[in-house]
Amino acid sequence: MTEYGRGPGSEPWHPEDPLYGDGGWGGQQAQTGEQSPYGGQPQQYPEQQAQQNYGDWSNGGQSSYGGGQPQYDAYGRQHPEPQYDQYGQQQYDQHSYGGQQQYDQQYAPQAQPQQGYDNGGWGSGAQPQAHYPADPSDPYGQQAGGYGTEQPDFYGTPEAYPPPEPPTRRRAEPEPQRTDWDPGPDEGEHAFFAGGDADEDDDAPGDGRGGREDRRTRGGGKPKKRRSGCACLVVCLVLGGGVAGVGYFGYQFYQDRFGAAPDYAGDGNGEQVTVTIPKGAGGSTIGQELKRQGVVKSVDAFIAAQQSNPRGKSIQDGVYTLQKEMSADSAIELLLSPKSRSNLIIAEGRRNADVYKLIDKRLEVKDGTTAKVAKSEYKSLGLPEWALNHKGVKDPLEGFLYPSSYSAAKGQKPEDVLKQMVARANEQYEKIGLEQKAEGLGLEGPWELLTAASLVQAEGKTHDDFRKMAEVIYNRLKTDNTETNQKLQFDSTFNYLMGQSKIHISESEINTNPDPYNTYYHRGLPPGPISNPGEEALQAALNPTEDGWIYFVATDGVKKTEFAKTHDEFLKLKDKFDASSGN
Repeated sequence: MTEYGRGPGSEPWHPEDPLYGDGGWGGQQAQTGEQSPYGGQPQQYPEQQAQQNYGDWSNGGQSSYGGGQPQYDAYGRQHPEPQYDQYGQQQYDQHSYGGQQQYDQQYAPQAQPQQGYDNGGWGSGAQPQAHYPADPSDPYGQQAGGYGTEQPDFYGTPEAYPPPEPPTRRRAEPEPQRTDWDPGPDEGEHAFFAGGDADEDDDAPGDGRGGREDRRTRGGGKPKKRRSGCACLVVCLVLGGGVAGVGYFGYQFYQDRFGAAPDYAGDGNGEQVTVTIPKGAGGSTIGQELKRQGVVKSVDAFIAAQQSNPRGKSIQDGVYTLQKEMSADSAIELLLSPKSRSNLIIAEGRRNADVYKLIDKRLEVKDGTTAKVAKSEYKSLGLPEWALNHKGVKDPLEGFLYPSSYSAAKGQKPEDVLKQMVARANEQYEKIGLEQKAEGLGLEGPWELLTAASLVQAEGKTHDDFRKMAEVIYNRLKTDNTETNQKLQFDSTFNYLMGQSKIHISESEINTNPDPYNTYYHRGLPPGPISNPGEEALQAALNPTEDGWIYFVATDGVKKTEFAKTHDEFLKLKDKFDASSGN
């Protein structure tokens, strides 16, 4: 097949090529009405050199040079004359130029001599075609310049597209080299980080809106980055906060499970504080109170120190003077030391007059302050109904300042301390059933039972004496008692009314004093309790012996008490007492 039978070549390599309109790489053929883009000359390949400038002998030896006759293409169509290129310049037919003979231009790697042939192939006297040097404006350096006007060089500037190549030599356009990493929607970048809406990536190709990819490639440039700095900052803060939270709670979990409990070091900072430990409080309760007062740093540290100390379980209730910021071990040692005790301890058998003085001293108030409060406010301190309105009672609170340990420190009010004591007494009396058991003992209510218990506490020297002493009281109160005629004849009652504690009392003094508390003068019990009995004296009053004891004598005058059932036995004991006392 000759070059006239070839079809059009490949499409131009780029739609914005300034020479757009190339009819193909056919060389000598082009589409009707189209002008060859390379200076109006057909492009020749090396393999076509042998075919160039030779006539087609199949038409009867007619030469390919028209010699002024109309020119026809391979399909029998006449070229229109004149023709204009895309820049408005007039083009001349490549087969006839002003009726003169047309010269074909050869494009080959080697410049070879050409010889033209006229009609029929015989010599017409024409000279061989001269070869011209390559046009400097031709980017290939092999294409002859165009006739008439010079064609502009579309590839001479740095911004121009590279010249086209033959179809067999064309290569795919290399992708632009990336200078930075830009994850697009197809590589995992969400619109949230790009500063746009996620809906933009979902636009259909035909909805009239350009997609992200169109914006990316339009104009051949890189799309403008639209990341949102605020969004990235928020994400960083959230992630950072999450990591910090996990780390904090992880550290706390480790400390709670495996780490040592927080603790202070040393014996304190010198600042004293008063701590009240309630009755029956365990290690956790004590630790919480100490932490609240600023003594220890943590409850766990205190519990650990208490468990490691052999005497840690023996901490008593009461008021303690400690220091702030003590180590748990130091706090335990001080709680076990008597030096730290701020408690007011009321011993068994104490009279109220002595207790009032102790309270004044502990609270650092004026002497007599607590006694005045007790006398004026006794009805508001918590006494039960059966303890009120008894005739001839010197102190309604006598017997209700229950022997125990109480919190009493500077800054407290006397009435607060007294309320603690009365509340403790009510608790104990209810516990032993004082009100219910009085009638079974031949007494008129719990008030008389409490009074009897106070006498047992006052006259007994040892715990072994209490039950015998209780039997002596009940036997002397009997109506059929002919030994003492229902008189108790206790020195303790006379000493109470006198506010003294004497062993040697004259019979003239005892027998002449008509005070209701003088049991030598009056029959029966005194108007009220003469002391504050302890638990053992109360239990003895509830459970006396039944051995027939009716007399007793402190034969040594201090600790030893002996009992007798008859008057003769009593006289022998009395002689023994006189001998020991030097009478």
